[in-house]
Amino acid sequence: MKKKIFLITIIIFIICLILYFLYIFNYIPHKKYSNYYFDIENYTSDFDMDKDGIDDQTDILNSVREYISTKPKYKSKYYANGYPDDEYGTCVDVVAFGLLNAGYDLMNLVNEDIKLNKDQYNIDVIDKNIDFRRVDNLKIFFKNNAISLTLDVNDIKNWQGGDIVIFENHIGIISNNRNKRGIPFVIHHASKYQLYYEEDILEHRNDIVGHYRMS
Repeated sequence: MKKKIFLITIIIFIICLILYFLYIFNYIPHKKYSNYYFDIENYTSDFDMDKDGIDDQTDILNSVREYISTKPKYKSKYYANGYPDDEYGTCVDVVAFGLLNAGYDLMNLVNEDIKLNKDQYNIDVIDKNIDFRRVDNLKIFFKNNAISLTLDVNDIKNWQGGDIVIFENHIGIISNNRNKRGIPFVIHHASKYQLYYEEDILEHRNDIVGHYRMS
């Protein structure tokens, strides 16, 4: 009898451990909360770059959601026209398409900034079609051209949907959904094994190097 109880206890423990790791790695969906739940006002920009009647902050977030709805598959490829034109993409493309459909052509903007500040970029040969799809280049571009914000994830009111978050070797867009502590989800594309594009990862990362807002 004792052996049976012990065996059941071990099985329950293993199941709980598996569920824990599935939850931590976002294979089990996390409950989402809105700004309203935390009495945080939604940020709206005073600018509308593409003149579509939607402010830039909202436009970027909407555009990112439109992009991930196509369920891009993860693969790093070179494209002669810069932007991916097939079913593939990487983390940088989440940001690039989010900005593009809000009126910000990251391919041209990064290219212009590289030409103006070549000494800041670790680039031997400028290639407009790929330079804007490298995280290291985007670190410099956003530092030069966007509004720099807090890196403290617990300063929850200053993280808003449509913001850009940069990690050491990764990049994404801040969601307008939050976890139970008010820390926002991140819309990103990290690997081919990723189940959801919107994940509760921000407070579990120790490599955040940038948090920016375009307008």
